[in-house]
Amino acid sequence: MEPREDGTLHLQEPAGGGCGAIIGKSCVASPCRWLRRLYRELHWSFVLSVVAVYGACQGVGNSVGGVAAGYYWKDVQRVQPSAAQFYQGVTDAPWVVKPLWGLLTDVIPVAGYRRRPYFVLAGVIGVSSMLMLSLHHGLGIMPALLALTAQSAGAAVADVTVDALVAQNSITHPPLASDMQSLCGFSSSLGALLGFSISGLLVHSIGSQGALGLLSIPSALVLSAGILLKENRAAEFDYKQVHKKFYKAIQCMGTTLKCPEVWRPCVYMFLSHNLSLDIQGGMFYWYTDPVVGPGFSEGSIGLIYAIGSVGSLLGVLLYQSALKDYPFRSILLWGQVLSSLAGMLDLVLVTRLNLKIGIPDYFFAMIDNSISQMVGKLKWLPLLVLCSKLCSPGIEGTFYALLMSLQNAGLLMSAWWGGLLLHMLDVTRMEFSNLWIAVLIRNVSRLVPLTLLFLVPQSDQNSTLLPAEMLQDDDYTETVKAGSVEFSVLVQDGSGFISPNIVAEDQQSKMFDAENDDVESIPLVNKGGPTFDS
Repeated sequence: MEPREDGTLHLQEPAGGGCGAIIGKSCVASPCRWLRRLYRELHWSFVLSVVAVYGACQGVGNSVGGVAAGYYWKDVQRVQPSAAQFYQGVTDAPWVVKPLWGLLTDVIPVAGYRRRPYFVLAGVIGVSSMLMLSLHHGLGIMPALLALTAQSAGAAVADVTVDALVAQNSITHPPLASDMQSLCGFSSSLGALLGFSISGLLVHSIGSQGALGLLSIPSALVLSAGILLKENRAAEFDYKQVHKKFYKAIQCMGTTLKCPEVWRPCVYMFLSHNLSLDIQGGMFYWYTDPVVGPGFSEGSIGLIYAIGSVGSLLGVLLYQSALKDYPFRSILLWGQVLSSLAGMLDLVLVTRLNLKIGIPDYFFAMIDNSISQMVGKLKWLPLLVLCSKLCSPGIEGTFYALLMSLQNAGLLMSAWWGGLLLHMLDVTRMEFSNLWIAVLIRNVSRLVPLTLLFLVPQSDQNSTLLPAEMLQDDDYTETVKAGSVEFSVLVQDGSGFISPNIVAEDQQSKMFDAENDDVESIPLVNKGGPTFDS
């Protein structure tokens, strides 16, 4: 769909029915259709890996770990909000070096397998680090920081491994790209809903260290997914040629990054996250302060975040049912604007204006978190689809990891800039008088990336963004035939190529699913219109 000249998006209502009713009906049926299509086109072990990594490790693990780590730094280590924000950035550092994990999965097989061993390795790291943190009381800041960073590294290795599979699927099955990202987002949101629902109870019952120790369970599930993953064993691998393969992969990434269709969106993704300040550490301390803030208990914090996960889940369903065909530039524009407006709810809460209009803190915080999570998911999912569309064949895992690391580097810088802002405004464990200024500055900063939207392609999310010559690389053909990409169940014909009729067959399967589910599609996109890449 092309945007109107005024830059706004317009939904068309199908004749004879209300759009809202159809969207609601589609949202209910969508998860079943994603699973059925992915199970039919791909393999159940791939779906299991996505659920284990995104649902258990990132969904449940990040939600329980986020609440528990917040209380751990506040109550056990007793650090200031700005310091806690800085330490959180340090623990996220392994996500910045994701290209390294991507290179390992793409270039170096272990015992003939390229994906399974790295799932197993990620699970072992996560289990051991969290057990060490929970069983050793009285740890200093540095050992605790090391354990949390190791757990984050395990999650990053698992994430880059499953992302490599998703990226390759996006190339071999382009119509499934948004479905796979929706499955990832749906699993993450559902896992977060479960994790946040029990996080407060866990922290209250067994303490923050005990709750962190339970993060070994999601890591164990990732280990199990690595054992069960169906993957063909590669032929004998010459480890003496590893350095040449590393060099070739890095050279291929450099060539890809020189392409304007690639480096321009990369610049946008990094700067858009970098310029959107993160002050969540200060907000958490204010949430739990009984004197100046609302003084939420552990259970209340967990429930507030759990309700927020419902908003995140609704964001995934809304994106999948109504927004996945919009042009990248248009949906990112509105996502950034809505993100800034949603942040104003924090300003209302911090200034206590909600009490003046008769809305209790607890209820308003749930509304605030739900809307923020939903908008955040609507802004995040198109970026994931964009990343999968920019991956060059043959180095999917490495390049997708590079793109994600750019975003993680932006988020890391955002957290550090936010910590610096809290420090400059003298927001401490007991002093929050200037917190509203930090919230206001953060909301304004979210509008700055709008000036960089010209770097984002205008084409819709189903289009191929890479030049044709990059997708028809002879070296990649030889690589696939030689077994460089061995996860053969991802490709129906086992050859590593896209069948000429695969898109038509996929469209037929979509029509078949729609008829069976009795869900009417909404004409959101004018597919016949031209696109404009700038």
